Amino acid sequence: MLRSIAELARVPGPVHLAIGVFDGVHVGHQAVIRTALGQPDGSAVVVTFDPHPARILRPDRSPLLLTSTRHKLAILKGLGVVRTLVLSFDESFAQTLAEDFVHGLQAACRPLGSIAVGDDWVFGHRARGSVALLRSLGITVHAVEAVTVEGAAARSTGVREALAHGDLARAAGLLGRPPTVLGIVVAGRQLGRKIGFPTANLALENEQLPPNGVYAVRATLGGRALDGVANLGLRPSVESDALERRLEVHLFDFDEDIYGREVEVEWVEFLRPERAFPSLEALTAQIVLDAAEARQRLGAA
Repeated sequence: MLRSIAELARVPGPVHLAIGVFDGVHVGHQAVIRTALGQPDGSAVVVTFDPHPARILRPDRSPLLLTSTRHKLAILKGLGVVRTLVLSFDESFAQTLAEDFVHGLQAACRPLGSIAVGDDWVFGHRARGSVALLRSLGITVHAVEAVTVEGAAARSTGVREALAHGDLARAAGLLGRPPTVLGIVVAGRQLGRKIGFPTANLALENEQLPPNGVYAVRATLGGRALDGVANLGLRPSVESDALERRLEVHLFDFDEDIYGREVEVEWVEFLRPERAFPSLEALTAQIVLDAAEARQRLGAA
């Protein structure tokens, strides 16, 4: 992974850049990225930003993420992307004039072959950069039109809305893959282990999640696919004053120490809303039912 524009000098030219925030890496983003990957010569580099520019430009209206940067890079690797440039987006970078940004790319690449972007992409200070500006500076530009899914353009906003409303099928259609979240396993209260259902508690990064509830899930851990059942929410049966949503995953037929490991969780199917139970015994009995139903749904999926 590259961290500065200057490092593009190490990439064998001509260099073909796919540039964008690419939050979620949905089907529209994939069209831009595959345009760069599909050039017949040279090297393709995907250029993206961390954090999401909205966190700096409009922090009061910054959207929830679809993918953390770590998750985004993993998805890009799965698409066949070998080289990525992750630029730190801060107050200073936000002041960069569009022309200066382009000149920096031209100076670093040896040579710059082309740039692939969405046809409505804007960039630079006050968003004054555009496809037209790129072309006026002599850049070969691949302006990729929006990809439509069921009559609507694929946008990150649309994926967020689908997830927020629990429409997993719609989210999957826009993403071109099942919706997932990537987290690191952290220590919890060990209550699940005490009642016979050990769970992996995942630390997340302010991602857009589906509604609270119990889900049949598939998890990927170090290349292994594991079925499970997950609870997303405030855990009202054991924490009456909790304010932070938590994701806890019980992996079937699995009992290994995975603290500190990355786990990608696929939302397969919603089973029921989260609710409080009058006793630990009642909660345990419901978890038994949830696990059985999740196994059945996953077997049929």
